[in-house]
Amino acid sequence: MSEFQCIDSTQAATLIEQGAGVADIRDPQSFSQGHISGSFNLSNENLHQFMHDADMDKPLLVCCYHGISSQSAAQFLIEQGFDEVYSINGGFEAWRVEQPNLCEQG
Repeated sequence: MSEFQCIDSTQAATLIEQGAGVADIRDPQSFSQGHISGSFNLSNENLHQFMHDADMDKPLLVCCYHGISSQSAAQFLIEQGFDEVYSINGGFEAWRVEQPNLCEQG
């Protein structure tokens, strides 16, 4: 995959069931109030460590507030060598409505 793909929450949930990782790029306060189950909060502060530890062959989903910022982040991660990166359409706002059983609250 040389470019990221935008996918809906149903497709994303399937990938998560298959072992995909989820990077949430929202601010830490928003992340702590609620996020996709099993996701981690990726920021400029932990990006270097994430890149060092990441399995770049494993699918990675990127989530933001509404699905806009995650597209830039997904493209950046593709450029850094990740093989399979997805941006979740609608971001966490859509996810919490469409997949409430796969949310963790702070």
